[in-house]
Amino acid sequence: MINFHGRFVWYELITTEAEVAKAFYGKVMGWGVLDVSVPNRAYTLFTAGNDLVSGLMDLPKEGQRTGKPAWIGYIGVDDVDATAGRIRGLGGTVHVPPTDVINVSRFSIFADPQTARLGLLRWARPPLQKPAGLSTIGQVGWHELLASDWQNAFAFYSELFGWQSADADIGEMGTYQLFSSGGQAMGGMVTKAPVVPAPFWLYYFNVGDVDAAARRVKAAGGQIFNGPVQLPGGNRIVQCSDPQGVIFALRGGRAHESAGYFKDAAGRQWSW
Repeated sequence: MINFHGRFVWYELITTEAEVAKAFYGKVMGWGVLDVSVPNRAYTLFTAGNDLVSGLMDLPKEGQRTGKPAWIGYIGVDDVDATAGRIRGLGGTVHVPPTDVINVSRFSIFADPQTARLGLLRWARPPLQKPAGLSTIGQVGWHELLASDWQNAFAFYSELFGWQSADADIGEMGTYQLFSSGGQAMGGMVTKAPVVPAPFWLYYFNVGDVDAAARRVKAAGGQIFNGPVQLPGGNRIVQCSDPQGVIFALRGGRAHESAGYFKDAAGRQWSW
């Protein structure tokens, strides 16, 4: 049985224009859509071939006063309620209390002490598909936290999820700290540049050709903030936004061999 605790297990795009988002990501990523709406709850699944990628839902009107469209990642936990309680004790804020999606999951949404948002999730039953590998085309391949203070952020997540430190790189932008769960490096943390308005999690989606994907972003109405940037090992990344201003990133090139080539990813190359 796969142990999902402490790993990214799901992603959602919460936006104000779901139909626009469907068209945009379909053109950029080649994703299909699957409508799984129920009465009083519209919900769409993005798909890459036969595999699920993420969910898509409208930002509730009441949430538009305080929130904005964004990608959000969910961390698998053994006990959503207990973990939500620990978040409060560690200085975080629980925005959506533990809630059941009948026959699907129990979830919660929170912000860490520096206001970056994530979710908690426990599936009601084992998922139909195994988690995608970090190099799978069309899926999320890397998770990056731009924090107010990466050391304090790492201490919070290490205590909450048991994440371990992996390699680190020190450059002009400061330290870029990789983190892992169960021996697998999943992402990196860096102290954000002052021009970045607020801490947030940035998700990198795998594409076959970053340069071609960047052209699709612009053609579909998105914007490029940084890149494409060449990384060691022949990989390239680009950071961009969709038509609703949601920040995301793309990476492509040679398949993932080790976490090392992410040392110079968005933390060091970031521009706003």
